[in-house]
This record gives sequence, structure tokens and C-alpha cells, in this order.
Amino acid sequence: MTTEPGRRLLHHTVEGAATAPPLLLGPSLGTSAALWDGVAPELAVGHRVVRWDLPGHGGSPGGLIGPGATVADLADLVLALADALGIDRFAYAGVSIGGAVGLHLAARHPARVTGLALICTSAHFGGAEPWRERAALVRREGLAGLAESAPRRWFTPGFTVPALVADHRAADPDAYAACCDALAAYDMRDALASVRVPTLVIAGREDPATPPAHAREIADAVPDACLVELPGASHLAPAERPDAVTAALRAHFTGLPGSGTAVRRAVLGDAHVDRAQAGTTPFTARFQDFISRYAWGEIWTDPTLARRERSMITLTALVAGGHLDELALHVRGARANGLTPEEIGAVLLQTAVYCGVPAANAAFAVAQRVLAEEGPEEA
Repeated sequence: MTTEPGRRLLHHTVEGAATAPPLLLGPSLGTSAALWDGVAPELAVGHRVVRWDLPGHGGSPGGLIGPGATVADLADLVLALADALGIDRFAYAGVSIGGAVGLHLAARHPARVTGLALICTSAHFGGAEPWRERAALVRREGLAGLAESAPRRWFTPGFTVPALVADHRAADPDAYAACCDALAAYDMRDALASVRVPTLVIAGREDPATPPAHAREIADAVPDACLVELPGASHLAPAERPDAVTAALRAHFTGLPGSGTAVRRAVLGDAHVDRAQAGTTPFTARFQDFISRYAWGEIWTDPTLARRERSMITLTALVAGGHLDELALHVRGARANGLTPEEIGAVLLQTAVYCGVPAANAAFAVAQRVLAEEGPEEA
């Protein structure tokens, strides 16, 4: 995939392995990709995270949009960026106007989006006139006044992030005003029911810009959407409550169809995965991400071998290594992948030749116990 020759792209940063599932992160008006500093590194453990800057914000050129811009124009810039990075389909999370871009992508370009998280955003932003007035003010007076009042709009009392306020002050006024034009023309309420990707909506309970009622409106209209309200959070929840936002996004995006966690559940069962996730601690979290990303997200999802073939290979390897607890788990997984008790027995008999009779003897004992637990109709 390529972009038009000479076309300029949104400024962006990429974190995480190139083979990991892509996750694009969109910013709020007046901020830069630094909005995600407390969240992106953790998400990059299991995803290829791409953070982008709005035109005229952070490192993005201001001339990418002009007066009369729309959210569709911003969405086209995001798609051009994804194309330039060789990303066909991606999960997406965005804050405020960044969330508006995500909602537009999910509704108008559903083949590109695998999952969606909408943070402190809305299907409409209070009508066109206030945004037209703000655009005129910024074109006339610049951003100094708005930057001065930004902490009151963005954060709960007593909290601020000076670097984000500095980003606001440094933004290009013309590009900022063009983003205001985009918000003035934006209204996705009629399209909410058409969004069919797994969707998480996150609201800051103390957000004056996009109050929780706006999040509930989206969650009520998007089929099967989930809603999370964060106490102690205002408009820039990823900066004010990064741990809570990270936890919500990780839980949402690692459970998408085709993800490592989804395949792990299909093979090993929900009960096992739920126990593993419930037992996750800060000490073991990276290991759980590693298992989901590499073992289940890359190896088990590779279509070169069928899952039943992978089960046979896994049973053999576990017998050879003497990993009997894991063997019991994967005997159940082999049954889920379509192997009959007779086929499992044939695999274990093969291990007697190449792994040794004592190893096969112990493996038969484990497999017999597991199969007996399933009952005679299953066995």
C-alpha cells in the first residue's frame, strides 16, 4: 500500500513489535501524541502502537487541512498514514476529536477497523455555533487565551500536565481553527447503529466538555457497546487516570476476534483463561501479555497449520518435556480442536517410540484421566 507521491503524512510515533496487532491512538484537540505517554508503553507490550498528531499539533504540518475541514478529512489523513505504514486493518482508540475520527472510521470504513475505543468523546459536540465562534476567535487572537484556560476544561481541580498545556499554546492557530470547523460540522448520531465493530466507550465522570451523558448516548446506540465511567477523571482521562484507561483498553483490545486471547479461549476454554487473567499481578502481567501475543497471537493464529495439527505437535512436545500439568490442559485443548480420543491415543503411542516408554506411560495416565472427566458420551 502506498500514498500519493509527495503527499505529506501526519506526524506519528510507532512503538511495539512490527508483527503485533496494530493499534492507532488519536489525540484530543489542542494536545499532541504526548497525551498517551502514560498509556502507550503498556499497550505496546502486546500491540504495534501508532500515535498520531492532529494537523498543526505536535509535529504534524498545519497545512494538511484548511478552513472548512471535516472529521472525514482527518479520517482520510489517518487512513493515508495507515497505508504508508503497511497497515490494512487496525484497532483504534481516540480522545475527543480523536474519538470522533475513530467513530467516523468505524461507521464509514468498517473494513479497516477491528475494534474501537471512544474516550471522552461524543457523537456531536454541542452544536455548530460554539465551534464556529471558537474558530473565529483563534483566527483573530491566536491560542494564548484558550491555552490559559485549558487546565479547567481538561482536568479535575488541582491537576494539570504542563507539557500538554504547552502543546496547546504551541499549536498552529489556523490548523486548530480548521479542527474547530470539523467539530462544528460533525454529527454522527444517525450513524451510531451502523457501527458493528467491538466498541468500548470511556467517560470521565467529571468531564465538562463531553459529559458522561454523551458517552451513554453512544453506548446505548452502538450495538453491544460497553461503557466505563472513570471517577476522578475529566476530559483528558489518559493523562489524568492512565492506569485505569490502560486496564480498560487492554481488556477490550486483547479480547477481539482473531486476537491471541480469543484463540487462547477457543482452545483452552474460558474458565482457564479467566483464572489466568484473574491471577495476573504487576509481576506477571508482562508474561501474560507475552503468552497472548507470541504463543496465541502469532503461532496459534498462523494458518499454515490447522489447529488440530498444532494440538498434535503440542502434545508431543509436552510429553517430551515431561510437562504433565500442561499436558492435561492441552488434551482438553486437543478435544476442542477436533481430535478424537483415538487420535490422541495414537499421538501418545508415537511418543513412546521417540520420547521413551516411561514418558508415554505417564502421558497416557494423564490423558486417560482427562478423557474420563469428559464422560462416556464425549470420549
